[in-house]
Amino acid sequence: MTSNEIGRLALEAMLLEVSATPKPGLVDRNNSGAHRDMDFFTFMKSAASLASSFVDFAEEGRAGGMKGIPPAEVFPSVRRTGVEAERRMFRATEGVNTHKGEIFSLGLLCSCAGYIAGFGREITADETMRLAGEMCAGICRRDFANAKTKPSAMLTKGERVYIEHGITGIRGEAEAGYAVVREVSLPALRGYLGDGMAMNDAMSRTLIHIMANAQDTNIISRHDVKTAQEVMRNAGRMIASGFGIEDIRRLDDEYIVQWISPGGAGDLLAVTYFIYALEKN
Repeated sequence: MTSNEIGRLALEAMLLEVSATPKPGLVDRNNSGAHRDMDFFTFMKSAASLASSFVDFAEEGRAGGMKGIPPAEVFPSVRRTGVEAERRMFRATEGVNTHKGEIFSLGLLCSCAGYIAGFGREITADETMRLAGEMCAGICRRDFANAKTKPSAMLTKGERVYIEHGITGIRGEAEAGYAVVREVSLPALRGYLGDGMAMNDAMSRTLIHIMANAQDTNIISRHDVKTAQEVMRNAGRMIASGFGIEDIRRLDDEYIVQWISPGGAGDLLAVTYFIYALEKN
């Protein structure tokens, strides 16, 4: 698989994630969810600005794989590419953070797919996610140690949540090889699509599985840990009792009023589709 093909699938994942409708509290084709500073078109502009970045991420990984550089030694250059990708995003959105989490995860995974391709091996879901954990090994220890020395005003949402609650967020997910995706959301998406469900409905339903199993630092930073835990329990109850698109739509209405935005789950939904698409291709 070429770097262009890997990058195209990452862009596809971003576009399908925002297009999936309904999504409780998140931007979709129906509404802006629990957000006033962005809408569906903001996400389109942001995604378009990032198309070449994902090819760059894949190229970084491919070069490392071809040279036999250890994955952890490739990661610093991947992060530098991520910083430039964030600049592109902020220019396109006039300062609105639409895709920072997806830049990190999809960028990392594009690099891993490129790395595997650089060795001339078949790209599989399991190896790509395993390699992500290997490539960014130690990221939580390094990043959060540095965060403790920063002035409060300079902390990111993820750093603040870690300092206050010890929750590692997307960095922890990455270092664990995206366990929630591997064990929960990827099997769910495969199952729904395997049963012939439309992509839109399969994506919306898969989001609920992620919400039931991943602690969402976006909810914690907006509200508190108690609210995030209730969101997880609520999603779990929906799955246990059986649910459909109308149930998700009602939950969307509730979360808009309550100003709840499970943005971390949205990022993992994009990751889930990307891994699924890599496997299919």
